[in-house]
Amino acid sequence: MARIAAARPGPFAPQPTKVPQAAPEVDIEAYLDIPIRDLTAEHDTGRAAQDRGLFLARQDRWTELAREIAAADAARSASPGGVPLAEALAYGARCDVVHAVEHALAEGAGGTDAALLSGIMALEAVRQEHRHDPYVNLVVAQAHTDIGWAWRGTGAATTLPALNRQRCAAHFDRAARLLAPFDATALDSPAIAAAQCALLAREPGAAPDLADRYGDLIDLDPKNFRAMRALGAHLLPRVGGSHAALELEARRTAARTQAIWGAGAYAWVSFDAIAQDPAACDRVDVDFFIDGLRDIVAARPDQEMINLLAAYCAITLRRNGADAGADSPRARITACAGWLIRDHLTELHPLIWAHAAQGFDNNARVTSTQGFAARGRADGLRAIAEQFRDDLDRGLRITFTPDGPVTGGVTGGV
Repeated sequence: MARIAAARPGPFAPQPTKVPQAAPEVDIEAYLDIPIRDLTAEHDTGRAAQDRGLFLARQDRWTELAREIAAADAARSASPGGVPLAEALAYGARCDVVHAVEHALAEGAGGTDAALLSGIMALEAVRQEHRHDPYVNLVVAQAHTDIGWAWRGTGAATTLPALNRQRCAAHFDRAARLLAPFDATALDSPAIAAAQCALLAREPGAAPDLADRYGDLIDLDPKNFRAMRALGAHLLPRVGGSHAALELEARRTAARTQAIWGAGAYAWVSFDAIAQDPAACDRVDVDFFIDGLRDIVAARPDQEMINLLAAYCAITLRRNGADAGADSPRARITACAGWLIRDHLTELHPLIWAHAAQGFDNNARVTSTQGFAARGRADGLRAIAEQFRDDLDRGLRITFTPDGPVTGGVTGGV
């Protein structure tokens, strides 16, 4: 990784309300020096697992693929960013089929178009040959789930055409039937538990069962903070949960995982929920949440995690603008960007900051990876510069080292 001075960022969208004004780009270039990782260990590890799954599926080596997914699942192997490698392998194995359907729908394919059925029928044929293997069933079930979401789209449910609703429901139902014979706890399989939780989360009024099922998943893999984040988002009122259930499950999860995360699980369960719902932000126990952030850093001080938490505080929580009830909790949590950046950040991961600006929305369309990363780099540099505003105003140069930021001598006023 080469150390580079911050490059001049390209054009980017105007910032949401309440994002502090930082030094102009030219000041950042001249006075802020930080290592920038455009591609990280997260990308390398996740991509390698996904490519492996894709390769084995294309070679029809399904027994070998199932064995590797099972091994990754049993070992709880994960990328530095927390993505289970069993999921990455399974995604690689189904991505050809899912992408073909997504492309066909984007091109306006009708309900009888062969491109919508040929791929999934091929997977179903593979499943017939391995009908008792839980991990082959997992891949096919997840393909149905992904295709169901492709039919569902991102628009309002009330405007969804009847055909889309029918196809969406049919794929989800098929996924549920494929997974039903497999007991995730008995199999000691977080991957199967996660797939079952994802299906349950689409059902209105399923919050009580969902909390219990997510509890089983978290017990199977308590280091998987992504499951905790998903639990919180799926307990919001807009998807059939309640603020009371969200708070209860955040506290229950923190108690169950205290040995690993300290208070961190309270922050993880609340993480996406309070960013999406101002009322949830208004109700959050801010002191508990901030204690959770500190415990997460103690448990996982790597730069992937520090960038994630800093970007969340500096960017994600501010993107939805002001809200009378949530202003005070939001302000206290966003202020944590200061100690995260000053005390723990040693390098910038632009893609994490870019995702933070999208609210970590996996459905967000990225038309240019290069432009996406450039916007993340620009957002990250501005957030860092804001924390050193006084030093920059005095013309001091800030250099980030493995031991933290170092303030250099005066090089001229800004």
